[in-house]
Amino acid sequence: MKTVHQVKIKGFKSIESAELDLNDLNVVIGANGAGKSNLIGVFQLLEHVLSRRFQLYVASEPDRFLHHGRKRTPALSLGFSFAQDSCEFELKAAQDTLIFESPRNMHGEFLAVGHKESKFEENVTSSTKTEVSQSVFSKLRDLSVHHFQDMSDHSPAKQAADVDDKRFLRPDAANLAAYLYWLQERHPVQFRHIEEHVRLVMPSFDRFMLAPSRLDEKKIQLEWRQKGSDAYFDAYSLSAGGLRFICLATLLLQPSPPALILLDEPELGLHPFAIRILAEMLEAASKRVQILLATQSVTLLNHFALQDVIVAENDGLKTTFKRPEEEKLRDWLDDFSLGELWEKNLLGGRP
Repeated sequence: MKTVHQVKIKGFKSIESAELDLNDLNVVIGANGAGKSNLIGVFQLLEHVLSRRFQLYVASEPDRFLHHGRKRTPALSLGFSFAQDSCEFELKAAQDTLIFESPRNMHGEFLAVGHKESKFEENVTSSTKTEVSQSVFSKLRDLSVHHFQDMSDHSPAKQAADVDDKRFLRPDAANLAAYLYWLQERHPVQFRHIEEHVRLVMPSFDRFMLAPSRLDEKKIQLEWRQKGSDAYFDAYSLSAGGLRFICLATLLLQPSPPALILLDEPELGLHPFAIRILAEMLEAASKRVQILLATQSVTLLNHFALQDVIVAENDGLKTTFKRPEEEKLRDWLDDFSLGELWEKNLLGGRP
């Protein structure tokens, strides 16, 4: 289900200029260093803008956000278009930070200028002409960039969580146990669906064992039972791929996912069969929410359609994005999968 129809980017990291139409499901492929993750980074920056953590995100290093630094690119701009609304803003280098230069809505109305943090919310709540702004703000706020790369012993997903931290699944899955416990108690159908998918990729998995800690009822840990065993198993007993799949299944199968889900290389550490199940979950979820993901996996790409694909290319100076032309590839698609076409360099996105 499409939320953002188009994104316009100027001067952000490796992206000099890009205007990209988005579908319900968008799969970005490309070589290492091509700039796939920078497209995800656009939405990460937006997240920090809307949560008023932008200056912390910039951290006195504005040049790392500007295309080849401020000498070449003194400002960056981002624009987002929806079905009938749009919003854009410009960030300009000023001393050791970036400031808002010209945020405006689809009517060209300025939202706030010269501030270090966003004033979007004040504009929405105080303006007398806010129908469009309210719609834009609610859509922009309902996006989530999830990063489940860290599955080490220090991973947030393996730590004890506050049992009441259940409003939404956090981007790093730090409240995974609490959120699953809430699903178990309030949404048992979706909870069982998650367990069923975990069993598909982890044959030894029987079920989750979720309850507040007996030593501290305000805390909860991810615990589970293995088939044919009454031994104790927790998150530290899971492989990195197994825990990552649990995070992904919880994100994609939950009853009320965010309107836009962004993932960077979700296939890391997954068995080919688990990647197949992941692709099925992504395809099903895209009927309810919009998904944008970057991947290096030929196996994952094989499970998608050509219209889902965005190819990132980098000529050494800048990143560009394009959709493959179906007309040129129609004959090839009769005999080869998308992954094979990528390996043959017929889609582009190769070193």
